[in-house]
Amino acid sequence: MSEYKFDPSYEYACQMDKQDNLASFRKEFYINEDTIYLDGNSLGLLSKRAEMTLAELLESWKRYGIDGWTEGKYPWYDLSERLGGMISPLIGGAPEEVIVTGSTTTNLHQMVATFYNPTGKKTKILADELTFPSDIYALQSQIRLKGYDPDSHLIQVKSRDGRSVEEDDIIEAMTDEIALIVLPSVLYRSGQILDMKRLTTEAHNRGIVIGFDLCHSIGAISHDLTEWGVDFAVWCNYKYLNSGPGGVGGIYVNKQHFGRLPGLAGWFSSRKDKQFDMEHTLTPADNAGAYQIGTPHVLSIAPLIGSLEIFSEAGIDELRKKSLNITRYMMDLISHELDGMGFTIGNPIDDSRRGGHIYLEHAEAARICKALKVNGVIPDFRSPNGIRLAPVALYNTYEEVWKSIQILKKIMKEEQYKKFENKRGVVA
Repeated sequence: MSEYKFDPSYEYACQMDKQDNLASFRKEFYINEDTIYLDGNSLGLLSKRAEMTLAELLESWKRYGIDGWTEGKYPWYDLSERLGGMISPLIGGAPEEVIVTGSTTTNLHQMVATFYNPTGKKTKILADELTFPSDIYALQSQIRLKGYDPDSHLIQVKSRDGRSVEEDDIIEAMTDEIALIVLPSVLYRSGQILDMKRLTTEAHNRGIVIGFDLCHSIGAISHDLTEWGVDFAVWCNYKYLNSGPGGVGGIYVNKQHFGRLPGLAGWFSSRKDKQFDMEHTLTPADNAGAYQIGTPHVLSIAPLIGSLEIFSEAGIDELRKKSLNITRYMMDLISHELDGMGFTIGNPIDDSRRGGHIYLEHAEAARICKALKVNGVIPDFRSPNGIRLAPVALYNTYEEVWKSIQILKKIMKEEQYKKFENKRGVVA
């Protein structure tokens, strides 16, 4: 694709699509041509390959019954490990450091149970005040389980502007009382990318274990977790990785920690060759598989196989390049077309700090999101006043971005949003 230069015309959007070397991947997905889907940072669209691999796993169950654990194209017994190997290039880890298992929150519970070992003065966990609520719930629970009070032992770094968190403020909070740090790689509202490399270095300089929640970065930006020395990470696979609603999540554990007993041990924590010895003494796997708990959810894992094949072909670097271009284009269109209509761009402008979505703030955000949906644009509302718009590199087009901003402009000029209550739906 040629270098991006802004032009507000419809013809320019169509020309950008013609130059898009990822354009062919759009046909891999089920696209509703009556809508413009800009919520892929919450739930990615279904791909035909994901549908196919789900069908293949159903067929293996039908054909092999229990022998599907060891037979067929995708034997179930080591499927979590094999998919970990497919994900590993997206996070910059070795295959053995990655496992597909659990959900974001159960995996975070596992990691905190494993790595939060308060001793002496080091008894507190450091997080931030803008992180996703479920991460905070998990951290509070783990602190209580260790006999401490979350009000005094969960330290949350304050935001200066309500949108972003400064690394300097996080580093300042890394006192000698901190035992563990858990942070998002990308803030779910504003899309700010935290400097994971710098924060990991600073944490380790102070003898603190640090882990990241990659839910809003995996599949959208590249990572080098092992090179950076990150201790652990957790994530879901149903946003940019398009594995389906409630799809199985993932864990990364740096190989330097292999051999550490899982805080929450279970059936699939076992070393594969020992698991069916049925001993009451756990022999943990000598890789990230040790941090599994229960039996893999095979039918929920299945769509991820096809999805990751697409990522392997597209390449995360090319996806990131388009993501930066198309989000830059959307911001420029917003500034050009919506000036004076009460919108504020709340995501970072700088490419190195911006994740995969745009974050608009407006006092009437909930109403505007409802009006967008009626007009065939699928956004995401985030309380109290945020509109998230994610032009996903694999399947969204520049033409869709151009049309969506024109629709938004029409909604504002005609005050269509006033037909709706400024209140979120049950699922925002």
